[in-house]
Amino acid sequence: MQQKLFTEVRWISHGDSPDATEELDLKNWKANTEIITDSLWVIPERDKSGAHTGYLHGNFIPQIPRQAMLRFTSKGDIVIDTFLGSGTTLIECKRLGRHGIGIELLPDVAAKAERQVSMQDNPHRISTKVISGDSRDAGVIERVRLAVEELGRRRAQLLVMHPPYHDIIKFSDNPADLCNARSTEEFLAWFKIAVENTYELLDRKHYLVVVIGDKYTNSEWVPLGFYICKTVMDCGYKLKSIVVKNMTGNRAKRNRENLWRYRALKGGFYIFKHEYVLFFRKP
Repeated sequence: MQQKLFTEVRWISHGDSPDATEELDLKNWKANTEIITDSLWVIPERDKSGAHTGYLHGNFIPQIPRQAMLRFTSKGDIVIDTFLGSGTTLIECKRLGRHGIGIELLPDVAAKAERQVSMQDNPHRISTKVISGDSRDAGVIERVRLAVEELGRRRAQLLVMHPPYHDIIKFSDNPADLCNARSTEEFLAWFKIAVENTYELLDRKHYLVVVIGDKYTNSEWVPLGFYICKTVMDCGYKLKSIVVKNMTGNRAKRNRENLWRYRALKGGFYIFKHEYVLFFRKP
């Protein structure tokens, strides 16, 4: 049995007001120097402090969930990550004082994420919970809903999604893994189910953040970012911002920089140096 990281906390509820929004102190807005407000994020390397590591290939950098939490949540709020991976979002939850719930499809990855999250200190005495399962499974979503209720809330205040970029990286042989979708259309259909399933878990006027990149197939650029954007909007979300984040520190491309340059020149294409951080608001 996996170790439970969900601990008892004393909770003062803000309530689930339909008019609740992010709680930035705009009277002292100049003090918020860490929050990025530009649509181009040039981040030279991933944050390796605390319990963060880059052991899982394809995981996203901690600065992304950190920026989303600083901008669109307050201490004591609830953050849900539906593609948890190595636990990056929950580690940042513990550092920033947000309760975190993560869903991870692969049991071995989920177990390792629990161990990694447990290594991060917890000065704010918040709760984190890792749920092993498919975010498209109604039973898994029910477990998340119950976890939210245990914290004294009806809904979360931020959703984070960093799905596989279709088949760029083969994470597993699990037929439910989005990396094993047989086509772009199937990948988008599977992802849409995860978005629809979690829609009611998010408080109104709060944010869903999706991190996604494009890809090449048969020498043709496949704009996954644009397709995902349309898919999420079709589920009822309103697009608030598109952030382009640089991938200068991408380990695989950095180690083979000359080879990639040769391939690009020969093939008539450009090397991916960016991914998208899409910000949606639930109306």
